[in-house]
Amino acid sequence: MFIKRIEYEKEKILNPNEYPYNIPCLKELDILEFHSPVTFLIGENGSGKSTLIEALALSMGMNGEGGTNNFNFSTKNTVSSLHQYIKVIKTPDLPQTKFFLRAESFYNFATRVDELEKDSGRMLEYYGGKSLHEQSHGESFMAVMKNRFGKNGLYILDEPEAALSPTRQMSLLILMKQLIDEGSQFIIATHSPILLAYPDAEIYNVEQEFQKCKYEDTEYYQLYKLFINDKERILRELLVGENL
Repeated sequence: MFIKRIEYEKEKILNPNEYPYNIPCLKELDILEFHSPVTFLIGENGSGKSTLIEALALSMGMNGEGGTNNFNFSTKNTVSSLHQYIKVIKTPDLPQTKFFLRAESFYNFATRVDELEKDSGRMLEYYGGKSLHEQSHGESFMAVMKNRFGKNGLYILDEPEAALSPTRQMSLLILMKQLIDEGSQFIIATHSPILLAYPDAEIYNVEQEFQKCKYEDTEYYQLYKLFINDKERILRELLVGENL
C-alpha cells in the first residue's frame, strides 16, 4: 500500500459550478480511503470515475495521457485541473515504479514510445522489444503490463477492459495477483465484472456518493447475470418492446 487516502480540497476551488467540479460525485467527495491493495471505481459513463483516476495519476506525478513520471508529453491538453485540489496521503513506503495506463489515450502513448525509441534505440526493450503499434490493441496493452509492471509498484488503470478480451482480462487478474503478492497496489476504474471479481478488492460506486459495495451488488454483475440467464426475454424487451 502506497496510497492511504485522498483528500479533496474543494474549499479552495474558485468556480465549483464549472466542470469537472460540478460532477455530482465530486460534490459529495471529501475523503476517499484505500484499505485494500486493489481498489475499483465503478459508475456509468460521465459519472466522474475516469476524471478522478486521471487526477490521482497526475497528483502522483504521472503523465495525463499515460506512462510513468518520466513521461512528459501531451498530444492535446484535455486533462482537467482537478488534480490541483487532490491531496494524496501516502504511506512511508515509496513505490519502486509507477504507471498510469488508460485505454482512451493508449495510441498517443504508444506513439510516444516509438518516438523515444528513435531517439535512444533502447526504449522498446522495456516493452517487449516490439513496437506497440505493430501489435493488436489487446496484445500491446498486455505487453506494457507484462514488461513494464514490476514488484512494489503503484498502478493506476483507466478502463483497461476496453482493450482486452475476456480471456485477456482473466490474464490480467493473474498478473495482478503476482504483482500484489510482490507488494504492488492497483487503483482501477472499470466496467468489467471479470476484473471486479478480484478477491477482497474494495469497490466504490461513484454514482452513490462513493459508497462501498459488494461484487454481487454491482450493476455490472447483476446485468450480465440477468442477460446470460434470461437472454431471450431481455432481447424481446429491448428489440421488440415486449414488456414481460
